[in-house]
Amino acid sequence: MKRREFISLVGGAAIAWPLAARAQLPSLPVVAFLNGGQPDNAAPNAAAFRKGLSEAGLVEGRNVTVEYHWFAGQYDGVPALVAELVRRRVAVIASPGFPPGALAAKAATATIPIVFGVGDDPVKLGLVASVARPGGNVTGINFFVHELISKRLGLLRELIPKAARIAVLVNPANTDAAEATVKGARQVAPTLGMQILAFDAHTIDEIDAAFAAIARERADALLVAGDSFFGSRRGQFATLAARDRLPTISAQRETVEAGGLMSYGTSVPDMFRQVGIYAGSIVKGAKPADLPVLQSTKFEFVINLQTAKALGLEVPPSLLARADEVIE
Repeated sequence: MKRREFISLVGGAAIAWPLAARAQLPSLPVVAFLNGGQPDNAAPNAAAFRKGLSEAGLVEGRNVTVEYHWFAGQYDGVPALVAELVRRRVAVIASPGFPPGALAAKAATATIPIVFGVGDDPVKLGLVASVARPGGNVTGINFFVHELISKRLGLLRELIPKAARIAVLVNPANTDAAEATVKGARQVAPTLGMQILAFDAHTIDEIDAAFAAIARERADALLVAGDSFFGSRRGQFATLAARDRLPTISAQRETVEAGGLMSYGTSVPDMFRQVGIYAGSIVKGAKPADLPVLQSTKFEFVINLQTAKALGLEVPPSLLARADEVIE
């Protein structure tokens, strides 16, 4: 089966099943869950979202229906799907860790509630009027992916003092995140004596091709941009980085658990849980305009010591002491 046919089948099933369920249980509100990754690699995040719903008093299949729409990196289909959700007047559109979904939803409706989880400033993105008073039909959580780029580059410098050529891999389909990552890296790089080499990828094959190009350019290390599709491909990233002996740092600890070298960022599963809480609260009657945008407060620094040893890197004791978790 061709990849695009598979994605279409998954999307069709995701839409058709809830319609049949609603025919039997017409009173159940529908929460549309949008994500750019793949379901087989995002089960913990989906479970965290359901946990958030349960904390708000909702149980999937009992008093709420959740439609899961996984785009697997194919972001060009987002506007059409969102238009269909708006036409059907779902109860809430939730887009945790997927800015293209939140932005498409905001462009499509001013009435259906939208709950986002974004790594950039939601005011700058145009999602809300302010953090404290979002106004309108949109609210969510900012989990600070792009604001921490300087910190990640600094950690690379501390671990690999001679690293000068730093590859930055972004998903061009996630436009705002890609631009913010490259711009932020290029602003910080001169102060650290680094040169930034930007690379794009938005499919599995393009990730392979990007690593080949990074190897040709002889990059000393890789910074992976925050993106839900990239997160779902963490195993592929770890395998390619090990093959090419390329030190990597990202925002998600899950990438380090899969074999990546380092991560620094907030808890992604907790962001999904918070989006679930807000989505559930809105289904129960809360207004998005009355729910302030939440901001992540816990930051985690994770090092995979086994990966460091495989790369021939000696992690300074000072760096190990600051790590929230060391995977051995």
